Amino acid sequence: EYGEQQQASLLENAGIVRNRLKIASSISNAACFLAVQEEFGSFDAYIWQFVDGTPRQNTWQDIQDVPATTAESDAMCKDLKKRGFRFVGSTICYAFMQATGMVNDHLMTCFRHSQLQATSG
Repeated sequence: EYGEQQQASLLENAGIVRNRLKIASSISNAACFLAVQEEFGSFDAYIWQFVDGTPRQNTWQDIQDVPATTAESDAMCKDLKKRGFRFVGSTICYAFMQATGMVNDHLMTCFRHSQLQATSG
């Protein structure tokens, strides 16, 4: 657990965002993360339930079609907040889903779309 001195040293670290609330929420979120792991066996088992364990294969033709949020990211956000997580809005959740491969938002014209679709199961 991070004490006051450790939090103060983080506020002096030029290599990170030095916002007291964000630092405090990172520490709090770590405890929430551990609680989710304990409940579900892994964070992976918990987080993938929002897409039923299978990456969503979207068929976007234009970058403007790609949403900032979805019903799934809204549900993830709501559940994370219910579990005590902070600074986890739906847009952040959707970006996480994109970054971790929970959704394939590559445009149909992108070579990676078909590659990822082929490996998703």
